Amino acid sequence: MLQSEYSSASRHVIIKVGQDRAGHWLVQEDNGLMEGRFVSFPAAMAFARAERHAFRDAEVLVVEETLVPYVAFDPIERRAAA
Repeated sequence: MLQSEYSSASRHVIIKVGQDRAGHWLVQEDNGLMEGRFVSFPAAMAFARAERHAFRDAEVLVVEETLVPYVAFDPIERRAAA
């Protein structure tokens, strides 16, 4: 189920707000051009609303499905000094 934050007659871009498997809040542009990770829903929504300036006629949707990050959030292993 989707909840629309902003609706436009001509939707070119969808900005999704939802959680990943770890419970982080993600904001994703549907074409993979933008992503943000947040610890709270209000922070994620504030970012999604602010990003509308970059994506004309964007629609912000709060989604219930689990989102998969575009960018891995796993720690990068440090290489041993040579």
